[in-house]
Amino acid sequence: MVYLSNFKFPDVGREDDFIFGQKRTCYDTYYPFQILSKHNLTRLDFEPVTILYGGNGSGKTTALNVIAEKLGLDRDTLYNRSNFFEDYTKLCSYEEELKIPADSRIITSDDVFDFMLNLRSINDGINRKREDLFEDYLEAKYARFQMKSLDDYEQLKKVVQARGNTQSKYIRKNIMDNVREHSNGESAFLYFADKIKENGLYLLDEPENSLSPEKQQELLKFLEDSVRFFGCQFVIATHSPFLLSMRGAKIYDMDEEVVDVKRWSELGNVRAYFNFFKKHEAEFE
Repeated sequence: MVYLSNFKFPDVGREDDFIFGQKRTCYDTYYPFQILSKHNLTRLDFEPVTILYGGNGSGKTTALNVIAEKLGLDRDTLYNRSNFFEDYTKLCSYEEELKIPADSRIITSDDVFDFMLNLRSINDGINRKREDLFEDYLEAKYARFQMKSLDDYEQLKKVVQARGNTQSKYIRKNIMDNVREHSNGESAFLYFADKIKENGLYLLDEPENSLSPEKQQELLKFLEDSVRFFGCQFVIATHSPFLLSMRGAKIYDMDEEVVDVKRWSELGNVRAYFNFFKKHEAEFE
């Protein structure tokens, strides 16, 4: 499915016109001006899966943030906006092939990281409550208790419950909202599975962060299925060889002096992995 057909960024001439028209010239940076234009990137044409490949400083994250800002996509965490971000996005334009669904969003590595921290905090809170319940259980089970009035009824129930259950059953019955603790990779994958719905446009910024090679391949399958069966479109900034291998992906190499479309097997990062394992091929036999 294709919702976003293309996106246009200002060229060097339009950027220069804006910068020279500023009354104040004491700014250290006009970011996001002069980032994408360095590589002559003025237009992206999209497929169901479009990948922006490049190293740090290549502008792939900037491109995603600009697109998300122009389209008004939902996001969970703030990002590094400059004084000129709004001015820059006003100079951008885009075309839709189909109306962009309301649930579309950008998902960044900061979103995933914050989710993992929140989940860990929840689990820490539950662990503390569990430790308190251990003490309650032991006190209730072995207490010398005699009910003297109705004021003691709640304590009586606690004693009866403790003496009638094993320690683990007592804990489970008294923790209402238990949250299973996952590894970082499992938690990150849960976030993607929760946020990516049917029929949506999703911008993903380095989704491989916090994912093991196995989980990256699991995410790859999930994204491919979301495109094939559930009407999703993805624009992904990544240098993961697993995600770069996605079937039918259109890949822009933003490390080139002039941004160019390439096959995943031609990319420098992928070739480096290939050459390394080729060199050590005998050790795997």
